[in-house]
Amino acid sequence: MDKALKGLLWKRGDWAAYFGLLANNLTNLLTMASLLLFVVGFPDDMVYGRIVPAFGLSIFLASMAYGYFGYKLAKTSGRLDVTALPSGPSAPSIFTVTFLVILPVYQQTNNAQFAFQIALVWCFFEALILIAGSFLGDFIRKMVPRTVLLSCLSGLGLLLLAMNPMLQSFETPVVAFVVLIIIFINWFGKSPIFKKIPTGFLLLAVGTALAWIFGLQSPEAITAALHTLGFNPPEVHVVSLFQGIPHALPYLASAVPLGLANYIFDLENIESAHAAGDSYNTRKVMLGNGIASSIGAFAGNPFPVTVYIGHAGWKSIGAGIGYTVASGLSMLIIALFGIGALLLAVIPVVAIVPILVYVGVVTANQVVRETPKIEVPVIFITLFPWIANWALSLANNVLTAAQTTAAKVGIDTLSAKGVYYNGLVHLGNGAPLSSIMWGSIAIFAILNRPLRAATFAVIAAGLSLFGIIHAPTVGFAQEALMPFVYAYLMVAALFVYKHFADRNDPEKQLAASEA
Repeated sequence: MDKALKGLLWKRGDWAAYFGLLANNLTNLLTMASLLLFVVGFPDDMVYGRIVPAFGLSIFLASMAYGYFGYKLAKTSGRLDVTALPSGPSAPSIFTVTFLVILPVYQQTNNAQFAFQIALVWCFFEALILIAGSFLGDFIRKMVPRTVLLSCLSGLGLLLLAMNPMLQSFETPVVAFVVLIIIFINWFGKSPIFKKIPTGFLLLAVGTALAWIFGLQSPEAITAALHTLGFNPPEVHVVSLFQGIPHALPYLASAVPLGLANYIFDLENIESAHAAGDSYNTRKVMLGNGIASSIGAFAGNPFPVTVYIGHAGWKSIGAGIGYTVASGLSMLIIALFGIGALLLAVIPVVAIVPILVYVGVVTANQVVRETPKIEVPVIFITLFPWIANWALSLANNVLTAAQTTAAKVGIDTLSAKGVYYNGLVHLGNGAPLSSIMWGSIAIFAILNRPLRAATFAVIAAGLSLFGIIHAPTVGFAQEALMPFVYAYLMVAALFVYKHFADRNDPEKQLAASEA
């Protein structure tokens, strides 16, 4: 390996990217463990002894694959500015698997081992979707315009990655505001402050110091976190997985829409990297995710891994390959020795989450830079499903905290207060796919390609028919969804009419030939 490529393995920008990606993965790890322990009620030894080590193993394997892909891209292209793809667990799957699979099975059977087996089958099925889809990834990237893929990713970045960290920042302004402003100066601006100190270290040092000064961290939390320490290597759960297959079929329906959503996430993030100058092979990346998720399932992890959002953000701060490899290795060590809680007891999350705000903004800004002026409205159209998805999650969490439901409160009562709950349900569910559908329909309407727009309208009708979009659960020809099926088919018919109308219009034929 020559000296230039050795320098690519760790660059100054890798420090900040490492801490940001690690914080995101660590937060997901602790969220997952908390849900399984305190919401589901799984025993500690199952969570910390089986699931957490395999969770870390999955991320580690995907990270190693991404690091290798980055190194090969740098070597074949001769470029020294290659940034590796970031890796992490599929955050939506943490909640989906927990609430749609593990929790109901455990409540029905009171058998943690049985619920664990069902979840492993679910994850393995997700991995198979990614593996099978790897052979169609490049075709779909060609069919769906770049503006649509990047616009959908911007919604994901702003609403699912950056919004909650921004809310957390405003809950603790004495820490987060200073960290945010340093980010604005050093990463958005051109005249950095404390330029001799790597910005990643600076953010952590300032945020951690302010948190301890203002009493937001406590020594007691460190003492409590020490009890989670201990070595727990991953175990092989092939028998458990295969024993769960006959019983898992009723729950696999929920794996289809989320598997497709994870597939779309991967495509969008690969396209984002391509737009930033790093052209990764879609099939290899998808296979890497599928294989890492499969091995994780056999080792005891019910949550698949995915290409994480943020490549453009990490690239903008000068990250190379080392950050994703180091993050994956750190997650493995943290998972094996149970030191995640200890890290967060020392370093406050609020000192790190502003980095995620930055990544979300850079992700959204990428589509603005890459989009032709006539296609700009598509950016905002694709945001609506993501906004509804975020608002729906917030509304449901509020209702759950109040120990009630929308049905008990009354849909009409909510509507009278300006909360259109049914609209949130239909627009927010299936956001990854519905944003693709609406973005594609909109862009082909704008560019006057009616047959392609009609094709996506028919696809959207099919997805609605099976409850993959616009519904909280999968099901064929649900009564509430049939109006969407009819509406999309009418839209398709309208576009078909326009196609034939344009063919009979001499002026439009001339404009099309000139274009």
